Amino acid sequence: MRKLERYPVKGPNALWQMYKTVSPLKAVRNFIFIQLARYCPSLPVKNWIYRRVLGMKVGRHTSFALMVMVDVFFPERIEVGDNSIIGYNTTILAHEYLIKEYRLGDVKIGSSVLIGANTTILPGVTIGDGAVVAAGSVVHKDVAPGAFVGGNPLRELRRAE
Repeated sequence: MRKLERYPVKGPNALWQMYKTVSPLKAVRNFIFIQLARYCPSLPVKNWIYRRVLGMKVGRHTSFALMVMVDVFFPERIEVGDNSIIGYNTTILAHEYLIKEYRLGDVKIGSSVLIGANTTILPGVTIGDGAVVAAGSVVHKDVAPGAFVGGNPLRELRRAE
């Protein structure tokens, strides 16, 4: 089950009210640095941007592939352990803006985790150490340490050993 904080809104849908939840200057700054990191070929430089500019917790030797998109509004709510790989074009979200509410949730990705290309990770999930997420998956619930999961909806593909 995802761990989410829920905030009801009145009036137009929550996305129209996003700047009540996050500063427009923070959003623009984050967007610029995220775009730089998405195309940057240097893993140390990417990790420096994620850690020092965006406030993410990124472990040693973690690799973000080309085009990874981290949450623009709340990147500081993303944590990735040591020696993990986040695959090409993966999206990691820490927020959801809905019609009558918005939701926030920390994303915790453990150490030695492999996230396949084109995966979407939703807010409030924890992916345990040593887990593998197949390419093209939507991670909408917690993943146990060592599990091999994939698909949409997410399901276990092989038992953890």
